[in-house]
Amino acid sequence: MMKNLLKMKKFIKYILLGVFIMIASCSKDFLTVDPVDSIVADNYYKNKDEIRSSTAILYGGTAWFDYLAGLMFYAGDMASGDMYYTYDQEGQFFYFSFNSGNAHLTSGWKSLFRVNSYCNSVINDMPDAARKNGVSEDVINAALGEARFVRAWVYFLLTEYWGEVPIVENGSDLIASGDMMLPKNTRKSLYEFIRRDLAFAEENLPGKDEEAGRATKWAAKGLMAKLYLTMASDLTDSQSAEYFDLAKKYAQEVIDNSDGFQMIDSYKELFTIEGNNNSESLFALQMIGAGGYGLGNPRNTAWSRSSVIADQTWGGGKGPTLNFQSAFEPNDGRRKWIIMQKGDYYPELDKADGGYTYNIRTANPDDPNSPIENANQVLSHIKKYVIGKAADVNNQVGTDQDAGNNLYLMRLSEMYLIYCEAAIGSGNETSDATALEYINTVRERAGLADRVAPLTFAEVMHERRIEFGMESIRWFDIKRMYYRNAQAATEFLNAQDRENYYYAIPTSDENLMNSYAGYEIATPEVPMVIYSDQIKAFPIPSEAVVSDPMLAGEAVDYNFE
Repeated sequence: MMKNLLKMKKFIKYILLGVFIMIASCSKDFLTVDPVDSIVADNYYKNKDEIRSSTAILYGGTAWFDYLAGLMFYAGDMASGDMYYTYDQEGQFFYFSFNSGNAHLTSGWKSLFRVNSYCNSVINDMPDAARKNGVSEDVINAALGEARFVRAWVYFLLTEYWGEVPIVENGSDLIASGDMMLPKNTRKSLYEFIRRDLAFAEENLPGKDEEAGRATKWAAKGLMAKLYLTMASDLTDSQSAEYFDLAKKYAQEVIDNSDGFQMIDSYKELFTIEGNNNSESLFALQMIGAGGYGLGNPRNTAWSRSSVIADQTWGGGKGPTLNFQSAFEPNDGRRKWIIMQKGDYYPELDKADGGYTYNIRTANPDDPNSPIENANQVLSHIKKYVIGKAADVNNQVGTDQDAGNNLYLMRLSEMYLIYCEAAIGSGNETSDATALEYINTVRERAGLADRVAPLTFAEVMHERRIEFGMESIRWFDIKRMYYRNAQAATEFLNAQDRENYYYAIPTSDENLMNSYAGYEIATPEVPMVIYSDQIKAFPIPSEAVVSDPMLAGEAVDYNFE
């Protein structure tokens, strides 16, 4: 597996130049790219290896980087109330005060449409050229399956953030027409567009690829389960019950897969380099450690507390909200691998000094050159995806936000919890024996007691919040809650008191300052975070609307020809 993984990551790294020449440098608009010149395409798609190298970039950080390094966790973890961070435009997601001019909203939008452009280039430019070169239909359709799967994922993200966005299938046609203005399309059209792409991917992707990390039919089925669960959550839809059943069906098929996908025993291992492309990973972005800017996982830099832990670090002010910290049940085995709290010991970090023990603050007044770690406002920092210095991981971490641990978009454990949520359906609880078995499978790995019937919607949402804590998918849970009951979801968010923080009691006692007893919780008299209708849809970036004024108009149904 390691040999195939390295082969794929080499494809991702070395194909970048060619892809940028053909695609990125020719971009005239955030929605489209120039068509690949037919002569270039004919000379490029000559065999299976060249075709697979063209799809390899779809899994790499470069195409996704501006999204995964910003909006992905600003929306997924901060806007949802799990991560505390108040600085500048990032902090606007914490306060839910961002508007259409927010730079991170704009870069996330551009990044996702950039990935869509890469997908469209493969979908539109590859097949004819490959056929001219005698490539088999099986190879062509498998590559199309990869591109359509990734495009489906991109559009799932776009519609869950912005609600209504334009469907762009073919930049060549737009450029040829000379009309680059596109209207938004309805959510109904977007969901159907996603469903069609996934149906094609499911039929044409293998159950297990020869190169670890590539999309499989099980990944396509997994996103199909998530899509139907999302569609079903609009309880006013006459097909809601049917969609819940389909979500259960697809989740069950993935759980019962015959290609070796299964939950692994160690929650900790999931987020390490050694855990890349493990049997629980259904879809993850393939990160290249120390490969340079845009090629690796930026979380190690963005979330590490200090230079004691990482060679490059911006995470001192970030941490879990007090509300998120209080959500953990006692003795939850996942907690230590999601967030750091006083006394936690991590032998894999700062190995040169015998490992790292988390303290609220670390100071050595007798040595002015000693590293100092100060408390943040929540007295806790993030552990998930934080893997240490280059020396800790065999030089698989660089200083350009480029750690080598993959970044998940979907794990198998999510299928277990999708089944549970779908089994509850439009109600508030279920006694479905399989649903109870599945949630307890997830809880058993965490060392927690079994749930007993009836299993409630709130319990499933709680389990998802913890199991996928700091994996940046919490916002999509909030959206499904909103589709079910907008008022209840808004009240839930506003009741989080996420703006609560700790302040230090004046003292010169270092021991007291390094214990929770030395701090008290501050609660603003007037709540600073008040949720609004932006839960339904984020504002489309003003830069995009200036480029395409039709985005300010009403959404229209897409014409599926």
